[in-house]
Amino acid sequence: MRHFLDLSDAGGDAIAAMINDAQDRKAARLGWSKGKPDTDAPLAGHVLAMIFEKSSTRTRVSFDVAMRQLGGRAIVMDAGGMQLGRGESVADTARVLSRMVDAIMIRTDDHAKIEELAHHATVPVINGLTDASHPCQIVADLLTLVERGHALPGLQLAWLGDGNNVLNSLIEAAGLMEFTVRVGGPAGYEPDRGVIERARAAGAEIVLTQSAQEAVAGANAVVTDCWVSMGQTGTNAQVVAMQPYQVDDSLMAGAAAGATFLHCLPAHRGEEVTDSVIDGAQSAVWDEAENRIHAQKSVLRWCFGQL
Repeated sequence: MRHFLDLSDAGGDAIAAMINDAQDRKAARLGWSKGKPDTDAPLAGHVLAMIFEKSSTRTRVSFDVAMRQLGGRAIVMDAGGMQLGRGESVADTARVLSRMVDAIMIRTDDHAKIEELAHHATVPVINGLTDASHPCQIVADLLTLVERGHALPGLQLAWLGDGNNVLNSLIEAAGLMEFTVRVGGPAGYEPDRGVIERARAAGAEIVLTQSAQEAVAGANAVVTDCWVSMGQTGTNAQVVAMQPYQVDDSLMAGAAAGATFLHCLPAHRGEEVTDSVIDGAQSAVWDEAENRIHAQKSVLRWCFGQL
């Protein structure tokens, strides 16, 4: 059973295969309507259940469209409208859905919940986001960087701001794909220590600094996210602590020539990033958002043993 709870469930070779497959399928669809199935429709007859315990725009739409393009179908369920939201156990939900659908994607808070779901499910389970990690987002990010001409081995990537779930998955990716992550953020908001240690053990260089300028110096990619993650209660002290890490034109000027700016969205313009950067020539955020579709198609194909 191929679950995709974290990037390490697939490994570096599989992630590279996903990126290649996503590029090929994206290129083959050039000029097509969004709902037209791919020529081979590799998931025809398959159904994906999508469970949302957190708000979603890109994950919801991209997985739905991904299944349609692969020839399959998706069922959208909000936790409040399910028995899961009324006290049914995660284990029983996994057992029932496994009898009715071919795969389950869940977007939730506690990472232990998705691990329990995968333990009891007899179909693939995909992490659409937890408080600990966001692997599907990172496959799309890596695809976007490759499209922009960046080789992953040896890449110099800078992260500015909070040490959140997206950063945890980026650091995990660095260990698998052999690139460097320099994290610029305030003390007390560092990423997961265990994730850092595993990436370093795999040979990745992970640098923590409280200097935004040091983090971006010579970077090929500059990445940020909201200062307060979804579902968390941010304080004024947190916002104040994050202000020196706003990505603006002067900070981008310290990155390498041709550096790419990424943000998984939604963006709080004027906080973690200025309009001039997110709307500027170095920004790839709209390609990054679209690539959620193409990346998720390849994640799905991997889960079904097609890659």
